[in-house]
Amino acid sequence: MGLAERRIAKAFQENEYQDFLKEFKNVVGKDIEVKVDWNSISKDGMSHLYEQCWPQVYFQPLVKALESICSDEMGKEAIHESLQKIVIKDEIHTATPSKWSSFENGVLTLDHMPTTNIDNMDDRAKAVQMLLENNL
Repeated sequence: MGLAERRIAKAFQENEYQDFLKEFKNVVGKDIEVKVDWNSISKDGMSHLYEQCWPQVYFQPLVKALESICSDEMGKEAIHESLQKIVIKDEIHTATPSKWSSFENGVLTLDHMPTTNIDNMDDRAKAVQMLLENNL
């Protein structure tokens, strides 16, 4: 990751990411550890897209899925009991909503290319929602 990418990533972490964490806590009703592998989602030459892509690829679909699940007390309780940690990264280099998420031992992993298929937010949200609902 070059200097430009580090600067943009740092600004995002200090601003938009903090807003996401607040929104996430508000939806879920408790703190859940969120670990972002900033190096893996920061691609050289793509820093001009981070502000748009990261929310659309990772954060907005996650919040949308959790809003659906946590819309009642049963869903909130299931999340509180089962979801311990969220990991966000780009390791397997997928851009397919059906392959971007996994849930194992209380850890939800979201693994997607950061600047590809950004408009598939609803598909990613639905995939996460179905994955979690089937495993809670």
